[in-house]
Amino acid sequence: MAWCFGDEASPYADQVLDQLKQDDMEAVVPVLWPLEVANVLLVGERRGRLSPAQSRLFLELLNAMPVTVDVESLHTHSLELLALGREHELSSYDACYLELAERRGLPVATTDKKLLKAIGDRGIAVFLS
Repeated sequence: MAWCFGDEASPYADQVLDQLKQDDMEAVVPVLWPLEVANVLLVGERRGRLSPAQSRLFLELLNAMPVTVDVESLHTHSLELLALGREHELSSYDACYLELAERRGLPVATTDKKLLKAIGDRGIAVFLS
């Protein structure tokens, strides 16, 4: 979501975006991702960082990207997420990303320090590292 706000831009976020523009690249996200995106946009609007038109444009651009929502994560048991969250002191949301990466054998694109530590502890790769 750093792509949405100029003051949150980073070289890492730009690299991830550049990779997603490649023909053979696809991101896989947990089923909660569309809700997280909508929430970030709503909060951005409430704080005066985005207009509704900017939110709509960003969402259109995001929807055009090669992002697949992993519907299998709907069936992830809350007990699994609780266990991962407890073990690594993560939110349930971050535990979803950890579970998805582990289940699908995918690297994780993040700059979140707790999530980075958890994926390192579990031997999961970091995207573009």
